[in-house]
This record gives sequence, structure tokens and C-alpha cells, in this order.
Amino acid sequence: MKKTSSDSLPSKQKYKPMPENSLLISPIYAYSDNYIWCISNDKQQAWVVDPGHAGVVETHLKNNNLSLEGILITHHHWDHITGISELTKHRDIPVYGPDSEKIQEITHPLYEGNTLSVFNRKISVIEVPGHTKDHIAYLLSDENAPNALFCGDTLFSAGCGRLFDGTIHQLYASLNTLSTLNNDTKVYCTHEYTLANLEFAQAADPNNDAIKQEMIRVNALDLNTTPSIPTTIEKEKAINPFLRCDQLSVQQTVTRAKQLTADNITEEEYFIALRQWKDTF
Repeated sequence: MKKTSSDSLPSKQKYKPMPENSLLISPIYAYSDNYIWCISNDKQQAWVVDPGHAGVVETHLKNNNLSLEGILITHHHWDHITGISELTKHRDIPVYGPDSEKIQEITHPLYEGNTLSVFNRKISVIEVPGHTKDHIAYLLSDENAPNALFCGDTLFSAGCGRLFDGTIHQLYASLNTLSTLNNDTKVYCTHEYTLANLEFAQAADPNNDAIKQEMIRVNALDLNTTPSIPTTIEKEKAINPFLRCDQLSVQQTVTRAKQLTADNITEEEYFIALRQWKDTF
């Protein structure tokens, strides 16, 4: 998917009149494959998640007549935080995120089990280290719609984030935690990696019909205008090999690919081998 990082990047979606007390979650395209998620209400107010580029956020806000009320950050990587300073320069708004010395603009550091309210919806904080050691996710609860998970770079459609300053054991535990969320939870990750991830998923789980069907669906999309996400927890448990290390089909393929010879290999050890395989795929 080819995008631009220019400040003149047009908004991809014009808002339609919204039902009272409803929320809209919209993508703002940035860089080559980033999504900045915009949560807005019927009063033309908005929060953004991981604004790595201020210009495209400002364009989206202006084109849709939205006022920015706050910012949510999942982790410290530059493509998730670079826009914070510019967006807060002339706005007195809160910036929530992990307690990280690498994100100086955070006004409200968050930890596992903390909650906050956005547009009268409860958002729960889940610590999901692995991709980075300071990574958190946000679970938005909504009585009028399925829950929404903003998981940064921890869980992708058909994949997961690679390791930077976290550990493989942390990543395994974090993905297991996310897999226990309600099946209908919508998953809003921050990169359009789905096609590449599905190619690896097919290699890791070659007889999985759900992966084949998802490949057909995503190949039919124009990813320059239509994201492949959100996905759901239910779908990810069907297509994502990193959530399927308990399945014999994945275990057998990983064993062959990585030439595993030990007996009594644990699911976590299969996961480790799978992540190593993906790193060089």
C-alpha cells in the first residue's frame, strides 16, 4: 500500500450525520502503512490513537469539522508519537500513555488495570509488553457496539509485532492475554501488514481454509482507500498462527520448518520458533 507522509494528504473519509450518543472509529492514513485511529462522537469531538504525524491528523480534523479532545499512545516508537508535540502546541488536552521516559509529552501515565473515560465510555488499560517493554493497549467498552481494542503493534491481523526492547516471553504472554477477550471485540492495530502476514500464515498453516478465505477478501480490497482492519478476536484465533500454537497443524509445520527435534515441546517454544521463522520469511 503506497501512501504519502505529506501534510496535504487528503482525508479518506467524510463524516455522515451520526446517531445520538454514538461513536465512529475512522482511520487516518500516514507514512507508508500506518493507521492513526480517530474516535469521534456526534458532537464533533475526537480523540486520536498513536498520532505519528500531526499534519494528516490536522487535515482530518479540519475536513470533518472535529475538535481534538485528547490523545492515546500505545508505545514509544517514532511513527506513533512524532505528532504529539505539534498537536498539543496550541491545545490544552490530555495525553495518555505508558510510563516511559522515551515519551516526554505524556501527561497521564498509565498502568495495568487503570481506567479512563472517553465520551462516557470506559477504557481499560492492558499492559502488553513484547514489541516494546512499555507497550500498552486500550479496550473501549461500548454498550451499543462490540468492544474496541487499540493494540498498537502487539497484535496485527494474521500476525504480531517483532521484538525490539521487550522479550519473546512477554510477547507470548501478551498475545495470550488478548486472545481471551470477547470474540466479537474489534481489533484496531496500527499498520496495514495484513497481506504479508497472510502469506506467512498460509506457509505456517497451509490447510487452513479461514486463511485462504481471508486472503481472497483482502486481495479484493483497494488498500489505498479501504483498510483490511478492524479484524476481530474471533477471526484472529482462526487465521493468526501466533494465536494457534496449540494447534497440531501449526506445530507440525513449525517443526519441519525449524527442524525441531526435542520431545515435549511447549506451546511457548512453538511460538518462539514461529516468531524466529517469521523474522526471516
